[in-house]
Amino acid sequence: MTMKPRGKIRSVIAGVGVAGWIVSTACPRPEPPPPVTDPVAEGERIFFNEMFNGNGRTCGTCHRTEDNFGLTPAFIATLPPDDPLFVAETNPNLAQNFENPRLMREFGLILENQDGFDDLANNFNMRGVPHTLAQGTSIASAAGPRTGWSGDGAPGDGSLRAFSTGAVIQHFPLTTNRVAGVDFRLPTDEELDALEAFMLSLGRQEDLDLPLPLKGVVAARGQEIFLDNTLGKCNACHFNAGANGDPNIFGDAGNLNFDTGVEDLPDQPADLTGELVPPDDGFGIPGDGTFNTPPLVEAADTGPFFHNNSVETIEGSVAFYNGDAFNNSPAGQLLVGATGSGINLDATQVVEVAAFLRVINALENIRETVDLLERSQESGANAGSLLARALEETGDAVFVLAGGGLHPRAVAHLERAKALIERAAAGHDYQNAVEQAMAALDRAREELVEGQ
Repeated sequence: MTMKPRGKIRSVIAGVGVAGWIVSTACPRPEPPPPVTDPVAEGERIFFNEMFNGNGRTCGTCHRTEDNFGLTPAFIATLPPDDPLFVAETNPNLAQNFENPRLMREFGLILENQDGFDDLANNFNMRGVPHTLAQGTSIASAAGPRTGWSGDGAPGDGSLRAFSTGAVIQHFPLTTNRVAGVDFRLPTDEELDALEAFMLSLGRQEDLDLPLPLKGVVAARGQEIFLDNTLGKCNACHFNAGANGDPNIFGDAGNLNFDTGVEDLPDQPADLTGELVPPDDGFGIPGDGTFNTPPLVEAADTGPFFHNNSVETIEGSVAFYNGDAFNNSPAGQLLVGATGSGINLDATQVVEVAAFLRVINALENIRETVDLLERSQESGANAGSLLARALEETGDAVFVLAGGGLHPRAVAHLERAKALIERAAAGHDYQNAVEQAMAALDRAREELVEGQ
């Protein structure tokens, strides 16, 4: 969910058309709701149910619980034809210049009017859907919040609150006129507060503290390469495998933007279709070609990778940094100037770094699953949805480890945990099944890391 221009949202909401944004002030705002006692719960309700008088979409239409709060082509293929995601195929008022159904279905790309709505036919980008996990650790920077793929994915102050406002204007309208009070309603301050609280509650609440005492020799070597500023050099920009720059190099800058040359990759999948895919200029108006750094702990199960979904696998995304597109980019040249060389990993080293990323992703899946199971024990009526999420997280852990041929004993324990969670969800000996599932998850973790 991304929108621009930054700094213009106040005038837009005040009823002034800026960069093609047309917003009416004629319609009154809804009456304020009663005070919210649990903003996270209220934010979750809004995220998945509130359509803001628009075209039927909600925040959860593109940020799916079952798909790591993102959206992949594989998941899109499971949706029925009347899903709100496909509104451009069912609403004649949105048939032109709102989405590209082919690129959405084939590559998971969503149309974004990054630089405003003045030329809908030509002035747009096609971007993947970023997950909304671990945002509390990922979006703060010395220059202000960094949201969306380019770091300016929200109008106004760039905050998560503005992110939600921008999403409604971009993705929820009944027509591409985008007139507030006619094509949608704007979120209230209370709704924005609740949405922010919910999004900040998702996923990790703190970064890792690397190195971890990993048991697998392949992943352990990958961690060494990742942390080596003369070899992999990954930790410089993804400190502790998060989204922030190494404070020893960048100070307290937090999340950073770089031009890494992704736009210069040849034979990008979307381009091969012959569909119009304008170059994505990244941050600013006009853009400076930079994109902000995403966290890596969640990377292995949230591909495809990069802002345009141009690389499918975690191994391919690591290998990207060996290529000419990166090493000739401004970021690559900055790295050469700072360290004396670019990145040049052999195939085995690429696989080792990817194995490290797969293992830390699986560890996060296990942590999140245990948390969900513990919450299910306390939640009563809400246990079903928590168990469903726990099942997805366990399945993701199996996916990332088995996909890299890693830790078969851990995979077996995870499969056992998955079967037990399914048993609990079906109402069969719930308490015992949950306890056994958590024990199996503990055994899986013990296969991956010492003393955890």
